[in-house]
Amino acid sequence: MSAYTRLLLVCVSLAGLIGCSDDPQQDSNIRSRGFVYCGQDKPTTFNPQLIDGGLTADTLAAQLFDRLLLLDPVSHQPLPSLASGWSISDDGLAYTFTLREGIEFQTTDWFTPTRQFNAQDVVFSFKRVIKSDHPFHPVSGGRYPWFDSQGFANLIEDIEVVDPLTVKFTLSRPDNAFLSNLATTYAVIHSQEYAEQTLRAGKPDQLDSLPVGTGPFYLDNYQANDFVRLNRHEGYWLGAAPMEQVVFDIASRGTGTLAKLLSHECDVLSSPVASQLPIISADEDFNLNAQTGMNVAFLALDNNQPELSDIRVRKAINHAINRENLLNSVYYGTGTKARSILPPMSWAYNHGSQALDYDPVKARTLLKEAGFEKNLSLTLWVPLEPRPYNPSPRKTAELIQADLNAVGVKVDIITQDTVNRFSAIDKFNSDLILTGWVADNGDPDNFLRPLLSCDAKQAGLNVANWCNLSFDNLLELASRTPKLNQRLNYYHLAQDILDTEVPIVPLAHGVHFQVHHRSLEGLQMSPFGTRSFSTVFRRSEI
Repeated sequence: MSAYTRLLLVCVSLAGLIGCSDDPQQDSNIRSRGFVYCGQDKPTTFNPQLIDGGLTADTLAAQLFDRLLLLDPVSHQPLPSLASGWSISDDGLAYTFTLREGIEFQTTDWFTPTRQFNAQDVVFSFKRVIKSDHPFHPVSGGRYPWFDSQGFANLIEDIEVVDPLTVKFTLSRPDNAFLSNLATTYAVIHSQEYAEQTLRAGKPDQLDSLPVGTGPFYLDNYQANDFVRLNRHEGYWLGAAPMEQVVFDIASRGTGTLAKLLSHECDVLSSPVASQLPIISADEDFNLNAQTGMNVAFLALDNNQPELSDIRVRKAINHAINRENLLNSVYYGTGTKARSILPPMSWAYNHGSQALDYDPVKARTLLKEAGFEKNLSLTLWVPLEPRPYNPSPRKTAELIQADLNAVGVKVDIITQDTVNRFSAIDKFNSDLILTGWVADNGDPDNFLRPLLSCDAKQAGLNVANWCNLSFDNLLELASRTPKLNQRLNYYHLAQDILDTEVPIVPLAHGVHFQVHHRSLEGLQMSPFGTRSFSTVFRRSEI
């Protein structure tokens, strides 16, 4: 089959996603003007403030929006972005940011900006999240799970405009993770001018469904369950991206993502299943990249359920699971056994307690002591979408099901296509939840607080429904002290509590894989999710 014929078939299969024309000369240039990205779920919103993961938070946000700060992928330290610099008061309570001048918001079919980015946009973007009386706070459901899990509303006492290019955050207490949190994918900056336009039109929810940011690409077209097309923001402050457009193929019909990649319907595939890696590696048309991830797959045990409120049952479940089997059968040797919720590359990693290793005999003994020798039945909620921390959730769930059955625990598996923690668990009222976490920054607090704190329980991200004041107090002490050795000690003690209480069962730390056509250059990976596509280009000789 000729290259032109293959290209024509791609155009037909994508139903005009990338604007194929009737002119063969123009058709031959399509792949030099953009690329097609496959491999993640469907967006429920284009505002990452409203969610805790998925396509928008992991990939789209970095294309549509900018943040005040970015994270260095190696040192994990904050770097300037929309803020060119910052200062911190001696008491650690006031953070003053100097903003860059001359940054343009995107012009779209639904909004034409009349001014450049300034401090008002920063104040609007964060006050919407933390102020319950803000006119935009209840819009689109009024839930901000990541921010709520961090206790942002209690942490930020005030945000104020000092002058058009200076903004000041005043905190209620010192927080060592504050700068890192401002660099996360959730801390995006919206246009206050656009927000006011939507409010006047009586359609404030358009702020989240028809986004406007300062990022390298803007939303051009979205067809639910089909595709998302982004076009180049010509006025991007770091220079217009080489690629004119990026198309996200989110269609579930037809062939799977691997078949789309191999047939050249996709140029990039994120998070391929581990069993697919040998096939991909053998194809000379593609490059396979790997990034050691700041992530963890874990089994959350709903402590609100009567059976799981017994610590002996929780410990029994932990002892029953064969993590080595998971690594061999699910990760194909690419993962690392989790002994803590923190990955080994975290500076606060604690290797975990040897007393919680795989031991089915001990598991049966504990279940018998708790009165559940052979009469315990549990439900297990499983999202089916492969993630960097778990390349095959269904297979993982089936292996856990077999392990628990071997010690006398019956498990019924409930599946859902995508990750949506706080809605699905309420709906199914599951006992066990197979889930995980990709870090938003390199601070240990980013794992411990949003997943297991009392604030996170209230916000819905702490799906173990576990609240321990001693654990929370240790996190608070760690966030306040300026001494690194003290912070390390507090985080180790917090992990010791997790080993003792077992609200979750850490399973594995995965490697994030990404595949792209060999003609593409400039794709950058990060331990914290997908980076901007502003540097991606296609080599003309391919």
